Amino acid sequence: MSEISPRAEVSPKAKIGANCKIFPFVYIEDDVVIGDNCIIFPFVSICNGTRMGNNNKVHQGTVISALPQDFEFHGEKTECIIGDNNIFRENVVVNRATHTGGQTVLGNDNVLMEGAHISHDTKVGNRCVFGYGTKIAGDCMIEEGVIFSSSVIENAKTRVGKGSMIQAGTSFSKDVPPYIICTRKQEYGGVNMQVARQHGIDEKVLKHIANAYRLVFHGKTSLFDAVNQIEEQVPDGPFIRHIIEFLRATEVGIINK
Repeated sequence: MSEISPRAEVSPKAKIGANCKIFPFVYIEDDVVIGDNCIIFPFVSICNGTRMGNNNKVHQGTVISALPQDFEFHGEKTECIIGDNNIFRENVVVNRATHTGGQTVLGNDNVLMEGAHISHDTKVGNRCVFGYGTKIAGDCMIEEGVIFSSSVIENAKTRVGKGSMIQAGTSFSKDVPPYIICTRKQEYGGVNMQVARQHGIDEKVLKHIANAYRLVFHGKTSLFDAVNQIEEQVPDGPFIRHIIEFLRATEVGIINK
């Protein structure tokens, strides 16, 4: 049985899992599903369209599934999908999607620090960290294991590849490829060795990745030609293939190119 404060305003239509603790002054709307073992601290709002998994902690002042801040939103029924084991610190905002059937998605084991904001229709993988005051615009795609330092701004319809790190104060409008450091000047700052090792990449493969990005960022060719050179010159493997696929899929270009 869950422990729900009588001073919380929880719709009788909301579905609350087992062993949840909901503190006073929490506001939960009708069309909400919350899994087991979640802790919802005071002054949190969980709005229509929320589908939350298990073992999440939502701290004071956070709003989950807030209405999208998008001029194209006209009241459609959309969702905000939250996985398991996520931590939402104080004053985080996550918007639901804009159009009918759309979803904003956060995976598992993510940490959103104070003041972070995830906008409408953005898709976030697992084990990402969003530093203080980081703002993610709408329609972005963030793969797993990404680290955003404080006060980062990711502009709309951009992507960040797995295992990358964005330095504090960076504002970027192009894609950030996997396993790299994006500097404050939106430039390539080398391979993110520490996180890459945490992803199980051995030293030999790290050298291959560094070689691939040498062709991309230091070669005097187009991105198209650089990708072809990676295929020709860098030993094949799952990590290199992922880099190639990411680079080929870009629609807005990549940083530093």
